[in-house]
Amino acid sequence: MGAGERMNEATTNKNVLKRVPNEKTPFEISDLKKAIPLHCFKRSLATSSYYLLCDIAVCYTLYHLASNCIPLLPKPVNYIAWPIYWFCQGSFFMGIWIIGHDLGHNCFSEYEWLDDAIGLVCHSALLTPYFSFKYSHNSHHVHNNSIEYDEVWVPKRKKDTLYSEVLNNPMGNMIFNVIRLLLSFPMYFTFNTHGRKYDGFASHFYPWSPIFTESEREQIWISDAGMLLAYYTLYKVAATTSATWLFCIYGAPLMIMNAHFVVFTFLHHSHPSIPQFDSKGWDWIRAALSTVDRDYGVFNTIFHDVTCAHVVHHLIPNMPHYHIVEATKAVKPILGDYYKYDDTPILKAFLRETKECIFVEPDEGEENSGVYWFRR
Repeated sequence: MGAGERMNEATTNKNVLKRVPNEKTPFEISDLKKAIPLHCFKRSLATSSYYLLCDIAVCYTLYHLASNCIPLLPKPVNYIAWPIYWFCQGSFFMGIWIIGHDLGHNCFSEYEWLDDAIGLVCHSALLTPYFSFKYSHNSHHVHNNSIEYDEVWVPKRKKDTLYSEVLNNPMGNMIFNVIRLLLSFPMYFTFNTHGRKYDGFASHFYPWSPIFTESEREQIWISDAGMLLAYYTLYKVAATTSATWLFCIYGAPLMIMNAHFVVFTFLHHSHPSIPQFDSKGWDWIRAALSTVDRDYGVFNTIFHDVTCAHVVHHLIPNMPHYHIVEATKAVKPILGDYYKYDDTPILKAFLRETKECIFVEPDEGEENSGVYWFRR
């Protein structure tokens, strides 16, 4: 049983599609912080390092078993063994990636320079531009669920006919989901797919991209250097072994990691019951609460509870992952109906949300409220 399920064990029979309140909250962020035990805010370099080293050890063990044992298996068996390895390794890649995400929030230690150095290595190794993502992701936290200024999974409007008409059918939805799972991760970083609209070329690899401020551009070069070093290393590995070996050991697990990233980030921010806002209706605490905690079973642990305690992560993004479940339990009585948890099985939820959350529009008669809801 996952941490999220333990934390929300009494919610199974609730109507998970019931809309959360969108009125001004009767509490402030200070009230929530007061309810959380003080130790939850403390970052421990030793504890954080333990989780990172455990993930690395698991990945190395899986690599060692795959590279030394699977080639010895008879043909019919290794056709099964390789996909099992890909899924397991990709899942633990995702765990390391999430720790890299925490490093960008300075959750790992008290030393930002150390967090950035470790984060650069972790994310570059998983073909993610560290500083570029750090800055755009922090902007996402500042502007969560703003249809004008959020940085990722920005919802479409009905007037976007590609979404409201062309993809709003079973075949179009299926094709789009396949493309989304395979390509959304690299396309987001390269072309800002699913991101907000900017004037000019928006890319996480382009130092002069409008995504970044002038003070951030120098570090984008560092991200790019980390990526180039990672690509060069992969090229040398492929030249020494083979492209097929590299794909089986690293490429296929990375694709699984990309799919995990797409699924859980999409499900955090896409749900029929949570509102989106324009500048007339947006305020930070309501927007931060407009995200969803879900239960991934054992994957809550592998993904360091970012899946089942995402609401608190948006409220207090620099809290270490090993405290956010405890913090969620502490604030739930205060949040009340403003807290959204959905225990729908993940595959079922993904299929439902990709069909129901096609575009956003305000309710009839509330066009000037600044509050939008998902439609299909």
